[in-house]
Amino acid sequence: MSANQTPPAATPDAAKNSAFLKACRREPVPHTPVWFMRQAGRSLPEYRKVRQGIGMLESCMRPDLVTEITLQPVRRHNVDAAIYFSDIVVPLKAIGIDLDIKPGVGPVVEKPIRTRADLAQLRDLTPEDVSYVTEAIGLLVRELGPTPLIGFAGAPFTLASYLVEGGPSRTYENAKAMMYGDPELWADLLDRLADITAAFLKVQIEAGASAVQLFDSWAGALAPADYRRSVLPASAKVFDTVAGYGVPRIHFGVGTGELLKLMGEAGADVVGVDWRVPLDEAARRVGPGKALQGNLDPTVLFATPEAVETKTREVLDAAAGLEGHVFNLGHGVMPSTDPDALTRLVEYVHTQTAR
Repeated sequence: MSANQTPPAATPDAAKNSAFLKACRREPVPHTPVWFMRQAGRSLPEYRKVRQGIGMLESCMRPDLVTEITLQPVRRHNVDAAIYFSDIVVPLKAIGIDLDIKPGVGPVVEKPIRTRADLAQLRDLTPEDVSYVTEAIGLLVRELGPTPLIGFAGAPFTLASYLVEGGPSRTYENAKAMMYGDPELWADLLDRLADITAAFLKVQIEAGASAVQLFDSWAGALAPADYRRSVLPASAKVFDTVAGYGVPRIHFGVGTGELLKLMGEAGADVVGVDWRVPLDEAARRVGPGKALQGNLDPTVLFATPEAVETKTREVLDAAAGLEGHVFNLGHGVMPSTDPDALTRLVEYVHTQTAR
């Protein structure tokens, strides 16, 4: 094998014919598969129990804890896929960026990247930097059997937003100022982040992840022309780097209704849609050749069971003509969501779409 060849994906044979992977490949499915973003998290009492007194980043670096937390929603909800428990800033922490995840705030970076000299903070990510990821995925694949495991990473734009702003932002004024005012520095920053992100996804795929999702959580803050010029090339580089593995690649962002076609063009096999755009309209915007994922409003789960079923039916009806559909929420599970509502939702989707 030459240095430029990509090794085959390590997807377990048992998972290859799962409903989730079939839907991602736009093949016929026995039922519409379901999983939830942030399904392993604060909505589960068992999660809060095992995380008690343990910081988020430490939790992400302990293979035993990662394994347990990733498996919890699979056991409880009977979802069709597990998603690896981690955080989008883990690869940044692994290469030595001085950051922490502060409760109630989010990721906070000690020394934001604002100048070309600051780029020196971003070295290449090696598999040895995240050996705990390889170990945890190995444990998970053995436990999950036929249930696929989704690996994930933060997209270059969203990571850059945290690095340049120094933490969460509503306006992204520093990131956008760099993007508009020093486009060469911005391009170099995103290119380095694309390499780090791709390396992180490769580790997960080679360890056994059956699919990967790129979260561009904050891309909705961008106009389409800015996304195409200043963000799409880096996201495309990530997807291109892992294309040879043959695992489905999912692309998701919040408030990205105007960007759906571009996000598909970046290289995704599956485009995630938030709750603002009906799936039939999303399919028109994305164009043919892509599966879609989504897109029940997470707040619907606080309504009555009858209302949840009604709104879920609307999503399923809008998805009826899609080439492939993975049912999900339009964003992550909210921390105060009743876990039983999620369990009922999975059962309802499975029952209503059984073929």
